[in-house]
Amino acid sequence: MLRLSLLSIGLCAMLAPSSSAATIYNNLTPNNQIAIATRPGSPGVLEIEAADDFDLTATAIINQASFSGLMVPNPTGGSFSIANVTVEIYRVFPNDSDTVRTPNVPTRTNSPSDVAFDSRESPAGLTFGSSILSPTFTVLNSVQPGGIHPKPLQNTNGNGPLTGQEVQINVTFATPFDLPSDHYFFVPQVTLTNGAQFYWLSASRPISGAGTTPFPAGVTDLQAWVRDGNLDPDWLRVGTDIVGGATPPTFNAAFSLSGTSIPEPSTVLLVVAGLALIAAKRRNVKAS
Repeated sequence: MLRLSLLSIGLCAMLAPSSSAATIYNNLTPNNQIAIATRPGSPGVLEIEAADDFDLTATAIINQASFSGLMVPNPTGGSFSIANVTVEIYRVFPNDSDTVRTPNVPTRTNSPSDVAFDSRESPAGLTFGSSILSPTFTVLNSVQPGGIHPKPLQNTNGNGPLTGQEVQINVTFATPFDLPSDHYFFVPQVTLTNGAQFYWLSASRPISGAGTTPFPAGVTDLQAWVRDGNLDPDWLRVGTDIVGGATPPTFNAAFSLSGTSIPEPSTVLLVVAGLALIAAKRRNVKAS
C-alpha cells in the first residue's frame, strides 16, 4: 500500500504544473535579414500584425515570452519609449476562418487564421520589460507601413534597409495562455511613443544555435506572415509574396516562449495503466 501511495504521489507530481517556467519554444536568434512592422491600431494609425509559428506536441501553459525587434525613431527626431505591448495567438488557417470568401492574396495555405485564438495586452493582460541589444542596428530589408498590398500588387521586393535600436522585449502574462497541442502563430505588437515604429526582427531559418528548439519531426516550420488593417482578414507571406524574386527568401522571426508542458490524456492513461500493472504484479508475488 505504501508503494502504491508513493507511485500515486509521483503521478500527481508529474501532472501538476511546475512553478518554474521551462522553455516551450526558442528561436530568439535575431539577424539582419529583414524587419517587419507590427503594431496595434489606434485613431489615425493602421493596425499591422506580423506572425511566426510554433508547434505544441502537448498542452502548454505559457507564462512568458521574449521577442527581438528594431525601434526606429520618428524621422523628425525626438526621444521615444515603449507605450504598449500586445501578444496574440492565432491558429493555422482554416481554423477560426471564413473559408467561403475569395481571398485577396495568392494563398491562405499555412497562413494564420482570420481571427485570433487568444490575446493579452498591457497593462492588465501582461507586463513587460526591455533591454537594448545594440544602439545602432541595420537590417538589409524591411516591410514598412504602407508596404502591404493585396494581389496582384503584393510583390514590392520589400521596402529596403532600416537602421534603429535593436531591442529585446520580455513579457510576463497576468493570465497565462492555456493552449492545447496544436500548430500556432505568435503575433507580438508594439506601440512606441512620439511616432517611432517597431519592427520584428528575422531569425535563423532553419532554426539553429545554442538553446534553440527545432520543430518536431514531421512538422513543417512555416514562414513569417504579415497583414495590415486594409488586407485583413487575409495574410501575405513576408518572403514569398512581398519580397519575391526568382528564388524568394523565407523568414522566421525572433521569439521564445516559456511555461509548463502538461502530458496529454493518452500519456496519462499509459502511466496509470503501467502503475496498475506494477501493483498487480507485486500483489501476485506476495500471494505466491
